[in-house]
Amino acid sequence: MKVILLENVKKIGSIGEIIDVKRGFARNFLIANKKALYASKENIKQVEKIKSDLSKKDNEKKQDAKKISEKIDKKEFSVKKLSTENNELYGSVKPTEISKLIFNEIKIEIKPSMIQPIKEIRSLGKFKVKISLHSEVDAEITIDVKSTEIIQ
Repeated sequence: MKVILLENVKKIGSIGEIIDVKRGFARNFLIANKKALYASKENIKQVEKIKSDLSKKDNEKKQDAKKISEKIDKKEFSVKKLSTENNELYGSVKPTEISKLIFNEIKIEIKPSMIQPIKEIRSLGKFKVKISLHSEVDAEITIDVKSTEIIQ
């Protein structure tokens, strides 16, 4: 299925580009999230007209992402969880929890979908977490998982 991208999408393409993607990906992700339009003749003409506006909006989003990145990059956040005696957690630390942690500490709202733990956080210790703020801007934080109490 051919679609026209309305914003830069990592590993897929840039604004105004006509790409061929699978039908489900186009319908369920790109079009649902207003990242693309069906590649009809009318839509192609419309996107050509508003391409410069889309580029300006994308640059503004990129600048905002850079500001957020400067505030959170290389920062460390602590979380306390219940653990067993061999330092394993009951459950794991999920992106939604990390999102709330960042918001509570520095009042910056980050969607859980932007948060990508390098590996699943299921034990005590320090873990690196990558945050994709924009298709070209990433930040990396450290999550320090400490024990509240040990349960036998």
